[in-house]
Amino acid sequence: MTPRTISYDDVASRFSWCDAVAALRDGHTLPQAQIGDIFLGPVDGTLLSRGAYVPGLGYGLKSVTVFDKNAKAGLPTVQGAMLVFEPEHGQLVAIIDSKLVTEIKTAADSVLGATLLARPDSQTLLIVGAGTVARSLIKAYSAVMPSLRRIGIWSRRSAQSEALAQEFASEDLDVFAAPDLATAVAKADIVSTATMARDPILKADWVKEGTHVDLIGAFKADMREADDRLISTGSLFVDSRATTIDHIGELKIPIANGVITADAVKGDLYDLIKAPNSGRQNEQEITLFKNGGGAHLDMMIATFIVDQI
Repeated sequence: MTPRTISYDDVASRFSWCDAVAALRDGHTLPQAQIGDIFLGPVDGTLLSRGAYVPGLGYGLKSVTVFDKNAKAGLPTVQGAMLVFEPEHGQLVAIIDSKLVTEIKTAADSVLGATLLARPDSQTLLIVGAGTVARSLIKAYSAVMPSLRRIGIWSRRSAQSEALAQEFASEDLDVFAAPDLATAVAKADIVSTATMARDPILKADWVKEGTHVDLIGAFKADMREADDRLISTGSLFVDSRATTIDHIGELKIPIANGVITADAVKGDLYDLIKAPNSGRQNEQEITLFKNGGGAHLDMMIATFIVDQI
């Protein structure tokens, strides 16, 4: 078997976000995945390899280099590829650009969480951050949640928010740059944070009753986006217990400081999909979803990508 080589441009503009979210949902109806990570090299030049075996789907390994100084050289910070092996004989079926897998996986992960936890009548989404992830979130949320009418974008650099909003000026959806974070959070039904913040940027005092908070950006042990009060008073869910509780600062830091315990996490995607009624309990509840990623999610999206070619 000759493996297919799939580039970013092969798929990036020709897939359905609804189908991508459905692929993640379906993947969580399969038996629990086995996952493992390997980190090699110095902190400013690391090789990260994330492997998964998903019964019924097969095996996947995503390997990327993360070089902090690449931006100064005009190169991507993260570069790599994902290998996909079929389950019956372990044959390599595809080599996929890691950027493609990560971009689809990240947004689909968050939107799946929102479909399970946000109020079905949510009309206003606020995205905190205006980078590549924010662009994908606009597309994914608007495709999968038809109740949304307005999408605000806030970033520390207002020009970046305005430029991203302008990209969607021809769409039927009202996409706008939000000038003040606290005010925008107070008006939002869903708040999705995709920042590089090390310290909390989102405060519980701003969040109204019934809001769903989608936390994406804190992906290292020293990073956080939500303050202690929000983490400790909201109903807390994660995409995967195995990749968040002991690994990501959003949870690891408040657990270490005694603000919450690991038991504060009420469920992950396996739990929510197995028992949908275990999620939001009423319209006043504030729900939090920590998007931590994981090799099993990469594998679910990689097999979805292979099916698109």
